[in-house]
Amino acid sequence: METLICVLPMIHLKLMANTMETMILITQRILKALLFLLSCVIIPFTLLQCFNERKRLPPIKSNVLFLSATELAKRIRSRKISSEEVVRAYIQRCKDVNPILNAIVESRFDAATLEAKEVDQFLSRTTKTEEELARDMPLLGVPVTVKESIAVQGMSYGVGVKKKTKEEASEDAHIVKKVRDAGAIILLVSNTPELCLFWETDNKVTGTTCNPYDTRRNSGGSSGGEAALLSSAASLVGLVSDVAGSSRLPAMFCGIFGHKPSAGLVSTHGHKPGSTDKNWPYYFTLGTMARYADDLPLMMKIISQSDHVRQRLDQKVSLKDVKFFYLYNCCPITNSINGEMKDAMRRVIKHIEAMFGVQVQKAELSDMKFAFDVSSHLLLDLNVDSVGDMFSGKIFVEFLKLIFHVSLRSLSFVCYGMVRWVNTKRSTAYHNKVVEKKTSLKKQFEDLLGDNGVLIYPTFIAPAHYKYQAYSKVANFTYLMIYNVLGLPVTQCPVGLNSNGLPIGVQIVANTDNDHLTIAVAQSIEKAFGGWRLPPTSEISV
Repeated sequence: METLICVLPMIHLKLMANTMETMILITQRILKALLFLLSCVIIPFTLLQCFNERKRLPPIKSNVLFLSATELAKRIRSRKISSEEVVRAYIQRCKDVNPILNAIVESRFDAATLEAKEVDQFLSRTTKTEEELARDMPLLGVPVTVKESIAVQGMSYGVGVKKKTKEEASEDAHIVKKVRDAGAIILLVSNTPELCLFWETDNKVTGTTCNPYDTRRNSGGSSGGEAALLSSAASLVGLVSDVAGSSRLPAMFCGIFGHKPSAGLVSTHGHKPGSTDKNWPYYFTLGTMARYADDLPLMMKIISQSDHVRQRLDQKVSLKDVKFFYLYNCCPITNSINGEMKDAMRRVIKHIEAMFGVQVQKAELSDMKFAFDVSSHLLLDLNVDSVGDMFSGKIFVEFLKLIFHVSLRSLSFVCYGMVRWVNTKRSTAYHNKVVEKKTSLKKQFEDLLGDNGVLIYPTFIAPAHYKYQAYSKVANFTYLMIYNVLGLPVTQCPVGLNSNGLPIGVQIVANTDNDHLTIAVAQSIEKAFGGWRLPPTSEISV
């Protein structure tokens, strides 16, 4: 009898836990059905955009634009090319493509040209060796672009919020200071959705940023401005942020590399929006995008706060000794990846097995089925500066104003507010179960990958879509969001184009502080599949 009395509470708790898990999975199925119905309403209207004019980019005028940042920095240090020539080439390319893409919020072209001249003058008189310059200023004279949400002193810092007066950054973000100290020259700040709160880049200040491969489609978000510029050869490396796939989705949509670093690896000071929430520096990170995978180690060594990770990035990785895993799908609420995305995954797996003589195994992650609830609930639970006061009864007033076209807010911002309000109504039991599943899933990754393993995983279910289609695909962003909540490093890698000429890609995931592994695999994938490919251009220069 005493034994029964002791066991009964344990049985009760187990039944309660199983009931909660079952309810979560059933809710996912119901929500998936509702999202399907929403897509039936949204997608037919959005497909009308396919009848819009498809614009092509002008041809590239300078071969300088095809050199990596690593190679350019080397040539500038050795005086084989001037920084001024490089900067002027990128400025001209920005001027050529921006009327088509609408990716630039504000430029500093004149100031950048003067800084380039100063670099050339410095090099003409310095006594430092090329080795010393490479050590102290590895980006000397190289142009860099920055997402508008990352503070660049004196530049626009409104992040898509419509106001009567322009908002400027009073000082550089820590990450911007680091690249400036490394010798980089900032060219501009690029477009984002309002306060970075959506996966499409559109706001009421700058407007919509188009995809260079098909200007009728979106460039992704929230780092869509950066991705479009990089993809069109108007930028080489960029500074971006990622809290729900914000760097990796646009990187895939635009056919470039995007790296989300390990949690806490890069300072988040100087980003808008920010947060004092204890989980913010764990879920949110600043990172980098690049056209060439060889530039990822260079950028990460510059912006990283960890000497340990920097040292690892300098070490050569033997991919023959790395454990490789793959996973095609996410959780019940998400759609499966389409055939072309799956084919890209298979080609990457086949390449790795043939190249390194290893077997790529299917990953067993039993709690991945809770990925949507873990990522969506915990990210929506964050208290974010600049937006918190909107998420009460005010958000429904704002929704009505939006319907009558008198709101200054964007649709994505208002929808975010409404979904976040619903999230606050979740029970304590649900919250606790989600936190438990997050901890469990993180442990499963740690056990599976260790310090020498990577997971090959889809970046998204399909290539770039038309504007507004993200609303019906919101659950599918779980493919990206889950790695923010787990704090893991991820590199998005382009793997060619699909039958419509749109980029497709895969994510490479590793355990915390193993950024060097995901980047090393990205470099191998680039060599095998060609990496970035120039979007279609017109025959006549503009």
